[in-house]
Amino acid sequence: MEFMDQSRQSLIPNYLYSSKGFLDLTANQRKPFASGRYTPLVASSSASPLTPRRDFVIPAPSEARKIELFSPAYYGACTAGGILSCGLTHMAVTPLDLVKCNMQINPTKYKGVCSGFGVLLKEQGMKGFFKGWVPTLLGYSAQGACKFGFYEFFKKTYSDMAGPEFATKYKTLIFLAGSASAEFIADIALCPFEAVKVRVQTKPGYAKGLSDGLPKFVKADGVSGLFKGLAPLWGRQIPYTMMKFASFEAIVESLYKYAIPLPKDKCSKQMQLGVSFAGGYVAGVFCAIVSHPADNLVSFLNNAPGATAGDAIKKLGVVALFTRGLPLRIFMIGTLTGAQWGIYDAFKVFVGLPTTGGAAPPAK
Repeated sequence: MEFMDQSRQSLIPNYLYSSKGFLDLTANQRKPFASGRYTPLVASSSASPLTPRRDFVIPAPSEARKIELFSPAYYGACTAGGILSCGLTHMAVTPLDLVKCNMQINPTKYKGVCSGFGVLLKEQGMKGFFKGWVPTLLGYSAQGACKFGFYEFFKKTYSDMAGPEFATKYKTLIFLAGSASAEFIADIALCPFEAVKVRVQTKPGYAKGLSDGLPKFVKADGVSGLFKGLAPLWGRQIPYTMMKFASFEAIVESLYKYAIPLPKDKCSKQMQLGVSFAGGYVAGVFCAIVSHPADNLVSFLNNAPGATAGDAIKKLGVVALFTRGLPLRIFMIGTLTGAQWGIYDAFKVFVGLPTTGGAAPPAK
């Protein structure tokens, strides 16, 4: 029984978890290392005391690993959170996105949300609802990495350039400039995947997905064709992202200031994540309205080889450009943006970082 009790204990000695090293061992614990059966963790010398070798020390599981704010590890964590938040959420709403794109391209056939789902189900079955999920996942993962990672980077950079006084006074301008700069880069990563996704989703029989759709697209339109929709994509995504980040920061700050009786640092992590989701959802509604005309342009141009923005406006009409598919997009983008901020901040909490907004993090 004594042996069974001992076997339940960890096979790794407790002192290896200590950050204080070998010097904290008792005399009895040091004896095995001097016997020759084991190699000492540190070099010994009769002329000098033992010096701990911290690179051999294993951190205790209970010791939280901290990520320094604005360090390379911090920006790496924000990039990873962006990949998860954007890639997973956009893939999850692929059925909604597919119906929306078809309503924009072929409104006579896809007259509404419910009828659009009915047409897809009748013609393509259940598997048709997730057509184009691979370019969606990869494209928006790349976009999310750049969007969130570079936003944090540019927000800090522009704040440092402005100085503490102006960064506080004109913080909304910092948010707008940082998000616009980040999205400019992010859309370059997204554009090729978005072009293939729209073509696969709106042209029946064109391709099954990215693996066969990308070579077919390049053969027909060339590599430059993958970036034909970049300018409209910037027109859609940059205002969208500026609204997404600036309004989120303002909404979250207002919630903590007026709606929640406790300061942010006194709130539980669950409450903070709830605030992130709520702020993200409201921000998403504004995003959808601001960026919707350009979204219609992107869908039209990626589906019509050789077409221009003027052709799209002429065919769709100005009113339709602003309103076609808008209710569905408001629902989709609101849910999407709320979920993105929730996932992003949940990942930040998971790695030991504070949630976004509501209080200025301590300066480095």
